[in-house]
Amino acid sequence: MTDKPYAERIRIRGLVQGVGFRPTVWNLAHRCGLHGAVWNDAEGVLIDAIGSREGIDQLVELIEKHPPPLAMIDAVERQRLVARPDYRDFEIIESRGGEILTGIVPDAATCDACLQDIFDPDNRRFHYPFTNCTHCGPRLSIVRAIPYDRATTSMAPFRQCADCLSEYRNPADRRFHAQPNACAACGPRVWLEDAAGERLDNGGDAEPIELAARLLMSGAILAIKGIGGVHLACDAGNETAVATLRSRKRRYHKAFALMATDLAMVRRYTRLNDQEALLLKSIAAPIVILQQGDDEALAPAIAPGQRSLGFMLPYTPLHHLLMARLSRPIVLTSGNLSDEPQVISNNAAHERLSAIADYWLLHDREIVNRLDDSVARVMDGDVRLLRRARGYAPAPIALPAAFKGTPPILALGGELKNTFCLLKGNQAILSQHMGDLENGATIKEYHRSLALYRQLFRHEPRVVVVDYHPNYLSTQCGQQLATEGGLHLETVQHHHAHIAGCMVEHGLGLEQAEVLGVALDGLGMGEDGSLWGGEFLKVGYREFQRLGHFKPTAMLGGGKAMHEPWRNTLAYLLSEFDWDNLLGEYAELEIMRFLNGKPIATLRQMLERGVNSPLASSCGRLFDAVAAAIGVCREQASHEGQAAIEMEALIEPGELDRLGAGYGFQSETLTGLRVLSWQPLWRALLGDLQQGVAPGVIAARFHKGMIGAVTETARLLCQQQGLDTVVLSGGVFQNRILLEGVSRGLREQGLTVLSPRSVPANDGGLSLGQAVVAAARQLDRLD
Repeated sequence: MTDKPYAERIRIRGLVQGVGFRPTVWNLAHRCGLHGAVWNDAEGVLIDAIGSREGIDQLVELIEKHPPPLAMIDAVERQRLVARPDYRDFEIIESRGGEILTGIVPDAATCDACLQDIFDPDNRRFHYPFTNCTHCGPRLSIVRAIPYDRATTSMAPFRQCADCLSEYRNPADRRFHAQPNACAACGPRVWLEDAAGERLDNGGDAEPIELAARLLMSGAILAIKGIGGVHLACDAGNETAVATLRSRKRRYHKAFALMATDLAMVRRYTRLNDQEALLLKSIAAPIVILQQGDDEALAPAIAPGQRSLGFMLPYTPLHHLLMARLSRPIVLTSGNLSDEPQVISNNAAHERLSAIADYWLLHDREIVNRLDDSVARVMDGDVRLLRRARGYAPAPIALPAAFKGTPPILALGGELKNTFCLLKGNQAILSQHMGDLENGATIKEYHRSLALYRQLFRHEPRVVVVDYHPNYLSTQCGQQLATEGGLHLETVQHHHAHIAGCMVEHGLGLEQAEVLGVALDGLGMGEDGSLWGGEFLKVGYREFQRLGHFKPTAMLGGGKAMHEPWRNTLAYLLSEFDWDNLLGEYAELEIMRFLNGKPIATLRQMLERGVNSPLASSCGRLFDAVAAAIGVCREQASHEGQAAIEMEALIEPGELDRLGAGYGFQSETLTGLRVLSWQPLWRALLGDLQQGVAPGVIAARFHKGMIGAVTETARLLCQQQGLDTVVLSGGVFQNRILLEGVSRGLREQGLTVLSPRSVPANDGGLSLGQAVVAAARQLDRLD
């Protein structure tokens, strides 16, 4: 190395504030033998580095290769300083240069260093269930306002002891400026209560957790307050306990999430691969949907009608300490009654869960922001988020550079699986999963979270974006915000938003050639005011053109068709066949006897007169119809997608490869649009039922036929329109068999295939798509 003095100013852009970036630079600069300083400013982090050119090169390389675990570097920019600043050492200096927007990063799973602390008998944080550092622990869940410091979090009531304060002030310590920093002497405490609110432990932190573990193994149901909400827990190997929890919670069919001590425990019950293992161990620590194994089994009531289990690993010290005392997994599901938001306060835990839990493991650190557990699944070789919440929100989503001049935009999402999105410049902030706005408590939380995000990110929108559907509560909220604030209101079609959100996630620029979007979901309002859900669209950011769709079929009973799958079976059969002839030909079939037991005459009159029977091109309703025909969720579906999920689970691994052709379809051009209809499918399916073909084989033939129909239609439309990229989105593409089959088929045709990864394909990704469509239109207007 040379001794010649050299100086550079280094700009670091990205999520680099509030994540321990300055102390990391401080340590690395000393390691590289440099003088200078590091500070935050309005654009990120700035570094003055003085020493040798080789030393500065090494510093930059180390920063890029070894940033703090929670940091996200977007860019590193270097500029030589001719006038060398006068620094005697390398120091951390106060923020300067305009308004500092300290980033709010996602809550992060316990790091290995903190984990070592809590299991080391000689460490002062031995068995302390709220141990954290700059690299892990609560963030969004505890923040009330900015700037992000202890006084603006729910840690404000806990005054740091001398030892913790010394760590907090020392740049060489990994707890430097860790706002939730605490220990048993000065921080939050945990305790165990019974139904009467009486404490069952004598103090300390280890005893209530030890008692909780014993109670779980004895068959009790516990409410456990975590980092983003209260969970309900029981022994996953105890069928009576699991069935009792299901009954008390009124969650009769939807699968429960599980927590295991470590990967070895997960492997006992699943076919875990390396990619899934890395996901489980990641900082985000989501629930990961895994294929059930053959070696050991848990209580059947955990995931009725499914071949998969949703596992997560402990992500807080409290969970680690609890699971270390258990020999098998526990159910760890949201603390709520079915369809309600997860409770977050101690009082609400007792009030809302009194008829469910037997005991309460609580603590005195307030949860400010509810964060459901994120859910992910590895499909088609990539990690796919099905629910984006704890561990991921509110990490920013970088947009292509052309979006940089966009005015502030607020997009309000859809009705179900709602999220909202704040867009400014070339960055989008997607909220955590808010839930279904049909629930009163959820809409209240939605409004509170909107206000908090706008304050945290100092976001004053000039444009509000909503879905076409006038009855969505999010649409009505947006209309009110626009009217009260004198803001421009933009409407974006549901399926256009699905495709645009995936486009921007994959970095497609504003001037990118158009793509073919295949949007398959339950339903969304179309441009013509009808209900869409099986769509082939030519899509750019600013606009789209409908090229084809599934044949519209009536939703008999309107909204009831989403909860009673048999209504869809009947609607499809009535639309494709003469009922009396069909009944004569297939009278012996169980499904025909079942349907004939319904008020057929009344239902047929409803259909003929168009009474409470809106037409919908919904792919989701077609899945429901086929599922009901083979006996899956025929009478009632208790949650969205249940019939499709359980039908997918009927298919044996490799079954599609063993089959010949799948069920057929018809395709014709009507009024300039390619329309897919399903009479061949239904004729073949009814024939298989007559022949006594197993439901799993019928389900496989349906999936294979659907893959063929979508692939062939997409190929044909790409050829006609001169397109080479297909984007797949919408909630139906959370079906692994369908996503992988369509993707593979299209790639074999030489087409580029894009599908959602870090943003859900379901309506949880809708607000991002709304925001970027509105942004593209605004940029056009600015030009």
